[in-house]
Amino acid sequence: MPHYVWQHPAWPTFTMDYEQLTPLLGRCRHLQGQLFQQVKALGLELELKTQLESLTKEAVKTAEIEGELLNPDSVRSSVASRLGLPTGGLPAAPRSVDGLVDVLLDATSGDNKPLTAERLKAWQAALFPTGYSGLFKIITGDWRTEPMQIVSGRIGREEVHYEAPPAAQLNAEMDAFLSWWQESHPERGNTDPILRASIAHYWFVAIHPFDDGNGRIGRALADMALAQGDGAARRCYSLSSSIMESRDSYYKVLSYTSKGQGDLTKWLCWFLSCHEHALQESQATISKVMGVSRFWQNVSHLDMNTRQRKALGKLLEAGEDGFEGGLTAKKYQGMSKGSRATVTRDLADLVAKGLLAMEGERRTTKYHLNWDYTKEVLSREEKPRGHT
Repeated sequence: MPHYVWQHPAWPTFTMDYEQLTPLLGRCRHLQGQLFQQVKALGLELELKTQLESLTKEAVKTAEIEGELLNPDSVRSSVASRLGLPTGGLPAAPRSVDGLVDVLLDATSGDNKPLTAERLKAWQAALFPTGYSGLFKIITGDWRTEPMQIVSGRIGREEVHYEAPPAAQLNAEMDAFLSWWQESHPERGNTDPILRASIAHYWFVAIHPFDDGNGRIGRALADMALAQGDGAARRCYSLSSSIMESRDSYYKVLSYTSKGQGDLTKWLCWFLSCHEHALQESQATISKVMGVSRFWQNVSHLDMNTRQRKALGKLLEAGEDGFEGGLTAKKYQGMSKGSRATVTRDLADLVAKGLLAMEGERRTTKYHLNWDYTKEVLSREEKPRGHT
């Protein structure tokens, strides 16, 4: 009896309950419309900065889903350089981070280049520029040649969650997938773009054609399908951030669907809920970008050195939660590379200007961005004229 979805005679024909999906699709489309209007009103500079925030999140979170923790500053540096934005003060990104960013940008570029096996293989090779995944040598730039199982548990008591199609079937499997991708393109109007993104992600991961990187490429394909459906070259929300928040349920619904007979309803409902959440979170990203931009505009009259601006930038980037444990003199010195006397002078000046709030004494002293002051500055222009 078939155990996995690809072993059923109907594979790869999928079914779904549209009655369950319709309300979720309606909410997603409504939020998409709102987002497009907001992005349209941003202007080019703020739109690029919003894309910087979203792509940085996407790269960090799509790696984190697979257990890989990337340095957000390195990711930001890579994204910024490719968008033509300033990278001053940011560390150079390693090749693997550049590769991931290149994949995400290529996937969401909005062009109509065909999706081919060669393009997918190039993406996977970019993710693993050394030819290693951790300590293990893997095949890069080509399909896997060995069986693929998803397992968990300690040695001797492993649990097999899924076994992908045999390597000998991969050419046929990927030919079928790529043909469907072309036939379901939004220009043809025969498949809902959001459902297409969800199906593409699941189908690719079910095939699992590479030794490693399948999850990241599957999520990039979902982003690519959404970008084609949106008709927008700039992505202003992060799907992987939303998936990471529900990582356990993500793997559970994938496992459940992969042991079924091709009914994708549960997976599609999960994906649509995730997409809806990502669109809602985009409001916070846009608000943050606008707030940071307006903050700098409204404090432009204050005399601050490069070290102080860098520290404030880091605090603004961290948001109202700020740094874990707050900003200390030691952390400031690490960022600024200044002497102890310089650090003391810089911090005291920022406190005197009202930009930082101080708590504690001596060694326990911590600094936080004075959000009350920030909000006061940001709202100043919104106060009715003639009133105090």
